[in-house]
Amino acid sequence: MLSSLRPAVMLFLGLTVVVGIAYPLAMTGIATLAFNDQAEGSLIIKDGKVVGSSLIGQSFSSPQFFWGRPSATGPMGNNAVNSSGSNLGPTNAAQLANVKARVDELKAADPSNTAAIPVDLVTASASGLDPEISLAAAYYQVPRIARERKMTEAQVRALVDQFAQKPVMGLFGEPRVNVLQLNLVLPQAK
Repeated sequence: MLSSLRPAVMLFLGLTVVVGIAYPLAMTGIATLAFNDQAEGSLIIKDGKVVGSSLIGQSFSSPQFFWGRPSATGPMGNNAVNSSGSNLGPTNAAQLANVKARVDELKAADPSNTAAIPVDLVTASASGLDPEISLAAAYYQVPRIARERKMTEAQVRALVDQFAQKPVMGLFGEPRVNVLQLNLVLPQAK
């Protein structure tokens, strides 16, 4: 019995070292060298302080800033620990109430805006952590932000265009803008 137990234990220890220690360290090293920004969390630093990540949304409620997608990571929005969608279907009463509340909030913040509200401003993403909104969602908010910041709509629209990101490889997704990165430049934009 001991003669068959010894190879099993040695194989277990050997695989533990290779698969549990060496491989993760090698992959972490390669990722850090090849994709340092992503491996370090895609952190956004302003004035020497980390203010967020370009991969995780943040909640903004001031009318002077762009608002991102709603987060379904409740009770605290944009909580990466609770990354998930709401799993509520389009006819679910709770989903309809959430969308109506968000529509009402957007209309209350900018009553003169009669444009159609883009869907990504009223529905959460699958992860509940989306850091980006569509250009349509950003353009919808331009009049409110211009009014609140005493800027022209053309100035705010130019900022959106400046930070717009194209679809991945020109094919996947749609043009979008990172809300945190855009909001960080707004105070100095005048």
